[in-house]
Amino acid sequence: MGSKRNWLIVSVVFYSLLWLHVQASENYTQDSLNSFLYDYAFKKMPRPLTGRLYKVSVPANLSGMEVSFIRLRTHSLWRKGANFSSFEIPPRILPWPFTRRVDILYRNLGNWSTYYYNVPNYTFITPVIGFLAYDSSKISIRNGLIELNTTEDNPIVIQFPNVPLEGHFSVVVPYQPETEKKKRVFRWWVVGIPAGVVGLVLLLVLGVVAYKFFKWKSIREMERQSEKSEGLGTIWVGSSKMPSASGIRTQPVLETSYVP
Repeated sequence: MGSKRNWLIVSVVFYSLLWLHVQASENYTQDSLNSFLYDYAFKKMPRPLTGRLYKVSVPANLSGMEVSFIRLRTHSLWRKGANFSSFEIPPRILPWPFTRRVDILYRNLGNWSTYYYNVPNYTFITPVIGFLAYDSSKISIRNGLIELNTTEDNPIVIQFPNVPLEGHFSVVVPYQPETEKKKRVFRWWVVGIPAGVVGLVLLLVLGVVAYKFFKWKSIREMERQSEKSEGLGTIWVGSSKMPSASGIRTQPVLETSYVP
Protein backbone atom coordinates (compact mmCIF):
# COMPACT_ATOMS: atom_id res chain seq x y z
CA MET A 1 0.00 0.00 0.00
CA GLY A 2 2.84 2.35 0.90
CA SER A 3 4.72 1.65 -2.35
CA LYS A 4 1.58 2.36 -4.42
CA ARG A 5 1.08 5.65 -2.61
CA ASN A 6 4.70 6.69 -3.19
CA TRP A 7 4.36 5.76 -6.89
CA LEU A 8 1.19 7.88 -7.12
CA ILE A 9 2.95 10.88 -5.55
CA VAL A 10 5.92 10.51 -7.92
CA SER A 11 3.56 10.28 -10.90
CA VAL A 12 1.63 13.40 -9.85
CA VAL A 13 4.87 15.38 -9.36
CA PHE A 14 6.24 14.18 -12.71
CA TYR A 15 3.12 15.15 -14.65
CA SER A 16 2.94 18.49 -12.84
CA LEU A 17 6.53 19.30 -13.82
CA LEU A 18 5.85 18.14 -17.37
CA TRP A 19 2.76 20.38 -17.58
CA LEU A 20 4.76 23.36 -16.28
CA HIS A 21 7.48 22.66 -18.87
CA VAL A 22 4.90 22.52 -21.66
CA GLN A 23 3.31 25.76 -20.47
CA ALA A 24 6.70 27.46 -20.28
CA SER A 25 7.65 26.21 -23.74
CA GLU A 26 4.44 27.60 -25.23
CA ASN A 27 4.75 31.05 -23.66
CA TYR A 28 7.46 33.27 -25.10
CA THR A 29 8.40 36.85 -24.55
CA GLN A 30 9.42 38.95 -27.53
CA ASP A 31 13.14 38.47 -26.88
CA SER A 32 12.85 34.77 -26.15
CA LEU A 33 10.70 34.32 -29.26
CA ASN A 34 13.40 35.92 -31.41
CA SER A 35 16.08 33.71 -29.88
CA PHE A 36 13.92 30.62 -30.22
CA LEU A 37 13.10 31.27 -33.88
CA TYR A 38 16.74 31.87 -34.79
CA ASP A 39 17.85 28.77 -32.87
CA TYR A 40 15.11 26.74 -34.50
CA ALA A 41 15.94 27.98 -38.00
CA PHE A 42 19.65 27.31 -37.48
CA LYS A 43 18.96 23.76 -36.28
CA LYS A 44 16.76 23.14 -39.30
CA MET A 45 19.54 24.39 -41.62
CA PRO A 46 22.92 23.79 -39.95
CA ARG A 47 24.80 24.59 -43.19
CA PRO A 48 22.75 27.09 -45.18
CA LEU A 49 23.89 28.15 -48.63
CA THR A 50 24.84 31.80 -48.95
CA GLY A 51 22.31 33.90 -50.86
CA ARG A 52 19.47 31.36 -50.72
CA LEU A 53 16.17 32.13 -48.95
CA TYR A 54 14.83 29.31 -46.77
CA LYS A 55 11.22 28.98 -45.61
CA VAL A 56 11.25 27.67 -42.06
CA SER A 57 8.38 25.46 -40.90
CA VAL A 58 7.58 26.55 -37.35
CA PRO A 59 6.47 24.16 -34.58
CA ALA A 60 2.81 23.28 -34.21
CA ASN A 61 2.41 25.43 -31.10
CA LEU A 62 3.37 28.49 -33.20
CA SER A 63 1.31 27.69 -36.27
CA GLY A 64 0.23 30.82 -38.10
CA MET A 65 3.67 32.41 -38.08
CA GLU A 66 5.77 32.67 -41.21
CA VAL A 67 9.53 32.58 -40.81
CA SER A 68 12.22 32.78 -43.47
CA PHE A 69 15.98 32.84 -43.20
CA ILE A 70 18.86 33.92 -45.45
CA ARG A 71 22.63 34.20 -45.10
CA LEU A 72 24.38 36.96 -47.06
CA ARG A 73 27.96 38.06 -47.51
CA THR A 74 28.63 41.58 -46.32
CA HIS A 75 30.07 42.73 -49.65
CA SER A 76 26.94 41.41 -51.42
CA LEU A 77 24.72 43.27 -48.95
CA TRP A 78 26.81 46.39 -49.59
CA ARG A 79 26.58 46.15 -53.39
CA LYS A 80 23.04 44.85 -53.96
CA GLY A 81 21.15 45.06 -50.70
CA ALA A 82 18.48 42.43 -50.04
CA ASN A 83 14.94 42.06 -51.37
CA PHE A 84 13.71 38.64 -50.31
CA SER A 85 10.62 39.34 -48.20
CA SER A 86 8.31 42.20 -47.24
CA PHE A 87 11.44 44.24 -46.56
CA GLU A 88 13.55 45.83 -49.28
CA ILE A 89 16.99 46.57 -47.85
CA PRO A 90 18.84 49.08 -50.08
CA PRO A 91 22.53 48.84 -51.03
CA ARG A 92 25.27 50.59 -49.06
CA ILE A 93 24.36 48.80 -45.84
CA LEU A 94 27.03 47.77 -43.34
CA PRO A 95 26.62 45.56 -40.27
CA TRP A 96 27.74 46.84 -36.90
CA PRO A 97 29.75 45.30 -35.34
CA PHE A 98 31.33 44.33 -38.66
CA THR A 99 31.15 40.71 -39.77
CA ARG A 100 31.91 38.88 -43.01
CA ARG A 101 28.50 37.16 -43.20
CA VAL A 102 25.08 38.27 -41.99
CA ASP A 103 22.12 36.05 -41.10
CA ILE A 104 18.76 37.77 -41.63
CA LEU A 105 15.67 36.27 -40.00
CA TYR A 106 12.33 37.46 -41.41
CA ARG A 107 9.14 36.81 -39.47
CA ASN A 108 5.43 37.40 -39.95
CA LEU A 109 3.59 36.86 -36.68
CA GLY A 110 0.20 36.47 -38.37
CA ASN A 111 -2.52 35.75 -35.84
CA TRP A 112 0.05 35.94 -33.04
CA SER A 113 0.52 39.68 -33.55
CA THR A 114 -1.90 40.79 -30.84
CA TYR A 115 -0.47 38.22 -28.43
CA TYR A 116 3.07 39.58 -28.54
CA TYR A 117 2.32 43.22 -29.39
CA ASN A 118 -0.83 44.27 -27.60
CA VAL A 119 -1.75 47.92 -28.24
CA PRO A 120 -4.61 49.09 -25.98
CA ASN A 121 -7.62 50.67 -27.73
CA TYR A 122 -6.30 49.74 -31.18
CA THR A 123 -6.89 46.87 -33.58
CA PHE A 124 -4.28 45.42 -35.89
CA ILE A 125 -5.27 45.57 -39.55
CA THR A 126 -2.02 43.94 -40.66
CA PRO A 127 0.14 41.29 -39.06
CA VAL A 128 3.28 42.36 -37.29
CA ILE A 129 6.27 41.76 -39.55
CA GLY A 130 9.92 42.26 -38.77
CA PHE A 131 13.46 41.12 -39.35
CA LEU A 132 16.60 40.78 -37.26
CA ALA A 133 20.24 40.52 -38.33
CA TYR A 134 22.76 38.20 -36.68
CA ASP A 135 26.48 37.62 -36.93
CA SER A 136 26.78 34.17 -38.52
CA SER A 137 30.16 33.55 -36.87
CA LYS A 138 28.83 33.96 -33.33
CA ILE A 139 27.64 30.89 -31.46
CA SER A 140 25.81 32.82 -28.75
CA ILE A 141 22.51 34.30 -29.94
CA ARG A 142 22.66 37.26 -27.57
CA ASN A 143 26.14 38.22 -28.68
CA GLY A 144 25.26 37.52 -32.31
CA LEU A 145 22.54 40.17 -32.68
CA ILE A 146 23.86 43.07 -34.79
CA GLU A 147 22.63 46.29 -36.37
CA LEU A 148 22.42 47.28 -40.03
CA ASN A 149 23.60 50.85 -40.57
CA THR A 150 22.72 52.78 -43.71
CA THR A 151 25.47 54.98 -45.15
CA GLU A 152 23.22 56.90 -47.55
CA ASP A 153 19.71 58.38 -47.53
CA ASN A 154 18.11 55.30 -49.11
CA PRO A 155 15.54 53.98 -46.59
CA ILE A 156 14.46 50.42 -45.90
CA VAL A 157 11.15 49.85 -47.71
CA ILE A 158 8.42 47.83 -45.95
CA GLN A 159 5.48 46.22 -47.76
CA PHE A 160 2.57 45.30 -45.49
CA PRO A 161 0.77 42.23 -46.85
CA ASN A 162 -3.04 41.90 -46.91
CA VAL A 163 -4.12 45.40 -45.85
CA PRO A 164 -7.95 45.39 -45.92
CA LEU A 165 -8.53 48.78 -44.22
CA GLU A 166 -6.97 52.18 -43.80
CA GLY A 167 -4.99 52.78 -40.68
CA HIS A 168 -1.84 54.04 -39.02
CA PHE A 169 1.52 52.40 -39.57
CA SER A 170 4.64 52.67 -37.49
CA VAL A 171 8.03 51.10 -36.90
CA VAL A 172 9.02 50.12 -33.37
CA VAL A 173 12.27 48.99 -31.76
CA PRO A 174 12.92 47.59 -28.27
CA TYR A 175 12.80 50.35 -25.68
CA GLN A 176 16.17 51.39 -24.33
CA PRO A 177 16.31 53.78 -21.36
CA GLU A 178 18.14 57.05 -21.88
CA THR A 179 20.54 56.22 -19.06
CA GLU A 180 21.57 53.03 -20.85
CA LYS A 181 22.25 54.99 -24.05
CA LYS A 182 24.36 57.48 -22.10
CA LYS A 183 26.27 54.61 -20.50
CA ARG A 184 27.01 53.12 -23.92
CA VAL A 185 28.21 56.49 -25.26
CA PHE A 186 30.28 57.04 -22.12
CA ARG A 187 31.88 53.59 -22.47
CA TRP A 188 32.79 54.36 -26.08
CA TRP A 189 34.38 57.65 -25.00
CA VAL A 190 36.26 55.94 -22.17
CA VAL A 191 37.66 53.36 -24.56
CA GLY A 192 38.09 55.64 -27.58
CA ILE A 193 39.98 58.57 -25.99
CA PRO A 194 42.83 56.51 -24.43
CA ALA A 195 43.06 54.40 -27.58
CA GLY A 196 43.31 57.55 -29.70
CA VAL A 197 45.99 59.06 -27.45
CA VAL A 198 48.03 55.84 -27.50
CA GLY A 199 47.69 55.63 -31.28
CA LEU A 200 48.83 59.26 -31.68
CA VAL A 201 51.86 58.70 -29.43
CA LEU A 202 52.82 55.56 -31.36
CA LEU A 203 52.45 57.45 -34.64
CA LEU A 204 54.75 60.25 -33.39
CA VAL A 205 57.33 57.74 -32.12
CA LEU A 206 57.31 55.90 -35.44
CA GLY A 207 57.71 59.22 -37.29
CA VAL A 208 60.72 60.24 -35.17
CA VAL A 209 62.33 56.81 -35.56
CA ALA A 210 61.78 56.86 -39.33
CA TYR A 211 63.24 60.39 -39.61
CA LYS A 212 66.37 59.44 -37.63
CA PHE A 213 66.80 56.25 -39.62
CA PHE A 214 66.67 58.00 -43.00
CA LYS A 215 68.99 60.77 -41.73
CA TRP A 216 71.50 58.21 -40.48
CA LYS A 217 71.25 56.34 -43.77
CA SER A 218 71.96 59.49 -45.81
CA ILE A 219 74.97 60.36 -43.61
CA ARG A 220 76.37 56.85 -44.03
CA GLU A 221 75.97 57.15 -47.79
CA MET A 222 77.85 60.46 -47.81
CA GLU A 223 80.66 58.97 -45.72
CA ARG A 224 80.90 55.98 -48.05
CA GLN A 225 81.15 58.27 -51.07
CA SER A 226 83.80 60.42 -49.39
CA GLU A 227 85.91 57.34 -48.60
CA LYS A 228 85.91 56.36 -52.28
CA SER A 229 86.96 59.83 -53.58
CA GLU A 230 90.42 61.44 -53.36
CA GLY A 231 90.92 64.27 -50.93
CA LEU A 232 91.93 67.75 -52.17
CA GLY A 233 94.10 70.27 -50.46
CA THR A 234 93.49 73.99 -50.31
CA ILE A 235 95.59 76.99 -51.23
CA TRP A 236 95.10 80.69 -50.83
CA VAL A 237 95.19 82.80 -53.94
CA GLY A 238 95.07 86.34 -52.78
CA SER A 239 92.11 86.50 -50.43
CA SER A 240 90.37 83.46 -51.96
CA LYS A 241 90.61 79.90 -50.72
CA MET A 242 90.73 77.38 -53.57
CA PRO A 243 91.06 73.58 -53.80
CA SER A 244 94.42 72.15 -54.82
CA ALA A 245 95.54 68.64 -55.71
CA SER A 246 98.09 67.12 -53.36
CA GLY A 247 100.25 65.81 -56.18
CA ILE A 248 100.56 65.23 -59.92
CA ARG A 249 100.57 61.66 -61.08
CA THR A 250 102.22 62.26 -64.51
CA GLN A 251 105.16 64.64 -64.66
CA PRO A 252 105.10 66.93 -67.70
CA VAL A 253 107.86 66.57 -70.28
CA LEU A 254 108.74 69.32 -72.75
CA GLU A 255 108.94 68.18 -76.34
CA THR A 256 112.00 70.39 -77.04
CA SER A 257 113.96 68.64 -74.27
CA TYR A 258 113.95 65.36 -76.12
CA VAL A 259 117.25 64.77 -77.95
CA PRO A 260 117.38 61.83 -80.37
